[in-house]
Amino acid sequence: MKKMVFLLVILLVAGSVVFAQDNEGEDAAQSVASQNTSVWKYFAAALAVGISCIAGGLAVAQIGSAAMGAMSENPELSGKALPYAGLAEGICLWGFLVALLILIF
Repeated sequence: MKKMVFLLVILLVAGSVVFAQDNEGEDAAQSVASQNTSVWKYFAAALAVGISCIAGGLAVAQIGSAAMGAMSENPELSGKALPYAGLAEGICLWGFLVALLILIF
């Protein structure tokens, strides 16, 4: 599991660097500082989405297994476990919104 998470982070970093590179046809008068800023902007957005999705997936896995165990003993608990899984999935949405705000501003 740790190897897969590490590989995912490495892929996110590599992808953000590749997409952050400027195209050949752009104006050559851009300063180095603005190029470095755009690289860090994409890197920060990739980290925001990547870490939040990993955390959300781990949270849903823990909540889902606990909810299934509780429902096997008492079926009336199914309605109480669903909002917790939705809250855990909301972590991914917040990470996406943060990344979107990073890229826009």
